[in-house]
Amino acid sequence: MEIEPGIEALIEELDTGDSARMAEAVEGLAAHGEHALPGLLGGVGADYAAPRLKAYGEVLGRIGPPAFDAVLAASRTEELNSWFTPRLFRVFDERCAGRYAALALEPDVHLSRYGFEGLLKLRTDSEAGVRALVALAARGGDFYGAPGEYIRLMWDSFAPRLRELCRDPASSRPVRRGALGLLIEGGGLDALDARDRVLVERLLRVTLPGSVRAVPDTQLSAWWLAVPGETYEGVFEALGLHDPRPVPVQTGVTAAMCEEIRSPSPKDPSRGISRAFVTPELDGWRLVFGQFRQLVGYDDWNDMVATVERVSAACGRAQLFYVDDAGGADIWFAAEDGRMVRQYAAEGGWDDDEDDDEDPDDITGGVRDACGDLSVDLDLVGVLDTVVRGHGWLAVTAPDMGHGQFPGLLPV
Repeated sequence: MEIEPGIEALIEELDTGDSARMAEAVEGLAAHGEHALPGLLGGVGADYAAPRLKAYGEVLGRIGPPAFDAVLAASRTEELNSWFTPRLFRVFDERCAGRYAALALEPDVHLSRYGFEGLLKLRTDSEAGVRALVALAARGGDFYGAPGEYIRLMWDSFAPRLRELCRDPASSRPVRRGALGLLIEGGGLDALDARDRVLVERLLRVTLPGSVRAVPDTQLSAWWLAVPGETYEGVFEALGLHDPRPVPVQTGVTAAMCEEIRSPSPKDPSRGISRAFVTPELDGWRLVFGQFRQLVGYDDWNDMVATVERVSAACGRAQLFYVDDAGGADIWFAAEDGRMVRQYAAEGGWDDDEDDDEDPDDITGGVRDACGDLSVDLDLVGVLDTVVRGHGWLAVTAPDMGHGQFPGLLPV
């Protein structure tokens, strides 16, 4: 498309830095409409100055859908670099809600992110937005960032329509599956009706003997407890865990790693609650994963000591492992019958082993060296011939909570 006479001069005015002249240029370019787009997009990448970029964005936003299409085309051909693209996709209004929804379905994850960011910004209660979320869930996409924020923002409006899609015989199987997944993502199992909850529980039971290789690795940071397989049931009371339910390993680990949710109680209006996962028996031991602050506490050292001693009193033996490469912490504790018997700490290059008179058979070294000698090497679970007995348990940290309110899809 040729650039109409006068457009180039107006674009030059956007680069003057004079607010009055720039405002007049914005009005003039917006009046030219889509005829101004070739010159605008050709010049936008010449300077990163914020006032200048704002002026270009105002023109594009005023032009609307044709400008959206032009920005999308330029991003596909990399005429716009990765710095400008997300900033220009933020300038459009409700006229482009359908385009944002279409963009959210892009297989390119970077482009689809801009689509969901646009829908979130507009807070648009649109059928196109619902369909974009359903399609994302149906193809197994994740809901981190804008997609998750969008479903939670629009939850009250979207939930009834998602239930209708689940029950609509005219809906395809992927649509029904996606709608069901979104209901769980936004509202947890409590968002499902009784029939669908029964189906989910049956699916969990069928997949209980799944792979144990899904336990977290110890790269960068990790923490966990280990207790003997024959006495593990004492861990529920020792950690204040309730309503244990059987789950496959990958389901339990993912659930335990999710953030806590707010659940005010009369005694604690700011109460947060979370979930903990107790693995199947692995080479004679069961491992416990969950949110550190919820299960151990906020006074890191003292709470770790108190926790491992309390758990060992209930289970006979217990170990607590804590490793944080970024923070320089490498700590483990071993307790028996409520009493600490060994501990190791290395923080920022400082190494403290409680036993100065080393026995050649003593267990020494940091978490990654010692965990296999004390109980189970997390990095070797499922890699070597791990002896597995029983199934895992998922429990919650409050007696009055149940499992249904936790949002988010879990792998099964």
